Amino acid sequence: MLLADTRYFLASLDPGFVQASELLATVRAHWQIENCIFFIKDRWWDEDRHWTIRPGVSEWLAQMTTAALTVLRVLGPPHLPIRGRADQIAWQPRLGLKLLGLS
Repeated sequence: MLLADTRYFLASLDPGFVQASELLATVRAHWQIENCIFFIKDRWWDEDRHWTIRPGVSEWLAQMTTAALTVLRVLGPPHLPIRGRADQIAWQPRLGLKLLGLS
């Protein structure tokens, strides 16, 4: 049995200048960003629960987690998924330093 969802989106684009395939690509690109970045930051690193009363610290922490995610994507061990890369570096801090060129 094949299940299908129907989703409706609103856009302020003229239907004469945009095709359905272009709209679909735009929607998929948005959700790819959501799934690739924010899911990891929210679910794995629980970023939404971090709080502080000191001004600017939350923004700084968000920037640090984004930088860490970028490093894992670019420099992490290529044979592992992002979560595995983070776990491996957590268990072997020297590997993290080596990847950053600091050892």
